[in-house]
Amino acid sequence: MLSLTNVVFSYQKSKVINKVSFSLENGQHLSILGESGSGKSTLLKAIYGLLDLNEGEIFWNETEVLGPKFNLVPGMPFMKYLAQDFDLMPYITVSENIGKYLSNFYPEKKQERISDLLRLVEMTDFSDVKVKNLSGGQMQRVAIARVLALEPEILLFDEPFSHIDNSRKNNLRRSVFNYAKVKGITCIVATHDMDDALSFSDKIIVLKNGGIIAEGTPIELFNSKDSVDVGKLFGDVNQIDALFLGGLNDEKQLVYPFELEITDWSNLKIEVLKSYFKGKNYLIEAHYDNGVLFFEHGTLLANNSQFYLKLKDNVSI
Repeated sequence: MLSLTNVVFSYQKSKVINKVSFSLENGQHLSILGESGSGKSTLLKAIYGLLDLNEGEIFWNETEVLGPKFNLVPGMPFMKYLAQDFDLMPYITVSENIGKYLSNFYPEKKQERISDLLRLVEMTDFSDVKVKNLSGGQMQRVAIARVLALEPEILLFDEPFSHIDNSRKNNLRRSVFNYAKVKGITCIVATHDMDDALSFSDKIIVLKNGGIIAEGTPIELFNSKDSVDVGKLFGDVNQIDALFLGGLNDEKQLVYPFELEITDWSNLKIEVLKSYFKGKNYLIEAHYDNGVLFFEHGTLLANNSQFYLKLKDNVSI
């Protein structure tokens, strides 16, 4: 089990991580969400042992994670950390990068391992290409393969698919996260990508100003609607007075665009400002008495046209 207890870290006098505590069972996958500057990357570095904590402690099973003051080479040997800069060696080949830390004692097994990882990240055709000649997305795929090479007990990913095009990203993250699950590798991912968080996490924590403001399973956090700071991480979210939605008070309700639909009449009258084509439907930006809201609709709606909205039947306030 990974456990963090009241972890505090400051750059000079500014607290970047503030009293963070959570635990994660072996083999579970955790996503860390939060706006830029919330402390996600710093928390990963602390877990890896790249930072000396001001307060608190971090344990992996019975082993305490300690920082540079206690280790000649910072970083824990049973973890691998994929930073946003990839940390690859540009003047050697893709295969050489992936196999850099694999034993040479059994060369055939080493080559087989490299070949398996090349297939996993779809880089087989680039095996003998020097890394300096790759695109950013290709470098990121090589970096993923390299941290997987030794099958660490914990993988720490910082925006692991940020440079990879959408046509390849979905298949790649399925392959990587499923591989980690099969191997029993604990994964912690700092991400802005909701597909990483919702589809592949057992647990999510949300950071703001260095502290945890929410944690739970993906389903729990998506459905909780307790905080606009959490809700807006999953995409557009509306804050609408309950009176407009058939409620009995003016308390603000968080409502996702897909939870609203057009009806013959309601308290929520809107005027269309703009329609955004999203593929399977349109995201409609509209004005109502208290401001602007968003809802989804199957067809294009003309600007300045007026409608009434209601919550879908399966949504309650």
